[in-house]
Amino acid sequence: MSGLGTWAVRRLLLGGAQTVAVVLLVFALTEALPGDAAVSLAGDQPDPARIAAIREAMELDRPAHERFAGWAAGLTHGDLGTSLASGRPVTSYLSGAFGPTLLLAALTVALLVPAGVGLGVLAARFEGRLVDRLVSAVTLGVYAVPEFALGVLLVTVFALRLEWLPPTAVGHGTDLLGHPAALVLPVLVLLSRPVCSLSRLVRAGMIDALASPYVAQARRYGIPGVRVRYAHALPNAVAPAAQQLARTVDWLLCGVIVVEALFVIPGLGTVLMNAVTERDVPVVQGLAVVFGVFTVVLNLGADLVAHRFAPRAEVAA
Repeated sequence: MSGLGTWAVRRLLLGGAQTVAVVLLVFALTEALPGDAAVSLAGDQPDPARIAAIREAMELDRPAHERFAGWAAGLTHGDLGTSLASGRPVTSYLSGAFGPTLLLAALTVALLVPAGVGLGVLAARFEGRLVDRLVSAVTLGVYAVPEFALGVLLVTVFALRLEWLPPTAVGHGTDLLGHPAALVLPVLVLLSRPVCSLSRLVRAGMIDALASPYVAQARRYGIPGVRVRYAHALPNAVAPAAQQLARTVDWLLCGVIVVEALFVIPGLGTVLMNAVTERDVPVVQGLAVVFGVFTVVLNLGADLVAHRFAPRAEVAA
């Protein structure tokens, strides 16, 4: 088997082990949540007999290891369980709320790559000069502002004071594409920190690549500067940037809760918050497993990209 094949098999086995660990960890953490779901579902004045009936109906009276075995077996064929609060399949929650979250993440990534890479290359090209110092100062300053605070600031300025954009997505439901103005502020908030971190990473990688011997040799051969930067230096800065991009996409899907809460967007973050409030354990478990498995897949993909552009670098997500 070739070196790439051996490496790919090793990474796939590692991804499988990580997926199993995610499933075990999610179940253990949700089991450790305080309170009793049966008591919550029984109402304000729960009757012991009603609580016992709910626990039996929801199989909450079974030992934890038996419930875990049944839940894990269901995961293997796509069954994430049934909501304790509504009786609906957990997959129906995901299918209904996945669209807005995916739309926000896709728009953010589509803008993140050209903006982050472009700013990084621009700063590296003018290293130590005014443009470099300006880009570095702005990205560092924006990165230091928490998403929630930046979102409140943008809403105050552009929605309440200037009235250019809607402050929330209330009234639009899941049809956000039909109301693009409602997407501007959430996407700006989601872009703020990832653009800063990606551009600084690309800048550092580009500076190292442009100072390398092979770039100097290319310049001695008379290769144009644009080709040197984009065909020779940039690919060597892509490996760590790919890892950062994978972590960013993971954060966009798993950490979009704050943005969805701030702008009242009915996505996965809102579903997760409601499930935690209602102590709807199967919904929390299902979302956590989806997020965890997606994280594993993203990191495997980032490893593949990094290995493709920098095969000598043992980069692990």
